[in-house]
Amino acid sequence: MSKKEDIKEEEISNEQETAQVEENQEVETESVKDEPTTEELVQVEKDKFLRLFAEFENYKKRTTRERIELFKTAGQELMTSLLPVVDDFERALTHIEEDKEAEELRKGVLLIYNKFYNTLEQKGLSRIETKTGDTFDAEIHEAITQIPAPSEDLKGKIIDCVEKGYKLGDKVIRYPKVVIGQ
Repeated sequence: MSKKEDIKEEEISNEQETAQVEENQEVETESVKDEPTTEELVQVEKDKFLRLFAEFENYKKRTTRERIELFKTAGQELMTSLLPVVDDFERALTHIEEDKEAEELRKGVLLIYNKFYNTLEQKGLSRIETKTGDTFDAEIHEAITQIPAPSEDLKGKIIDCVEKGYKLGDKVIRYPKVVIGQ
């Protein structure tokens, strides 16, 4: 073999070695890119922790809100069942007022009614005020019938309230039943 051929073979083998070294370096850099660094791992875990913490905080707030709402409306069934008793007291008071001889009875019934109603108010019950001439609102009132309006200004307005409405906190537990002018 000649020297030129030996040099060429050496150059070719050197080029092959260089190409192989470059390939190995590329593979090493790719493998380094595939494996996350410790900072990246810490950041990922920190992100997971923050998301989990935020989710837990939202859970606590939601359950607290639900518990408060439950306490506010826990007596709703009891209050709803006591509303006819309040209505009966009011009817009794209107009948007793007509009888002039039953003044002492009226005072006693009124005393019991006030005590009973004040106790219900302390537990969150409130009356929905409805007067003759108020504008009818389907979200607040329940129309049970329509009658011809006695005057033009009462058309589409409340003529009579048949049954009073009540709220427990902010929630309506009984809508006022009204008669509307047509």
